[in-house]
Amino acid sequence: MRVSVYILVMAGVTYLIRALPFGCFRKKITSKFLRSFLYYIPYAVLSAMTIPAIFYSTDNLLTAVAGTVIALILSFFELPLIVVALSASLGAFLTGLFL
Repeated sequence: MRVSVYILVMAGVTYLIRALPFGCFRKKITSKFLRSFLYYIPYAVLSAMTIPAIFYSTDNLLTAVAGTVIALILSFFELPLIVVALSASLGAFLTGLFL
């Protein structure tokens, strides 16, 4: 019973989050500031969710930093995501082996 209530509440919240903009914004948004603000929200949310997960994923801060640095360098050179992810994981793993 409890789980059903939780699922229903989460379904309602998810629906409201998605339906609310359709009800509030009937015309196209012309404000340049608001449009640029809304454009960057997905990147900010993704960063806010990913960065803490990176640093709490290992027991050692140095391995997390090594993997992050490798990922940043490889992504700067626009390598494919799978290459960046595997290289960062391998770098963190190897750093943990030699510590």
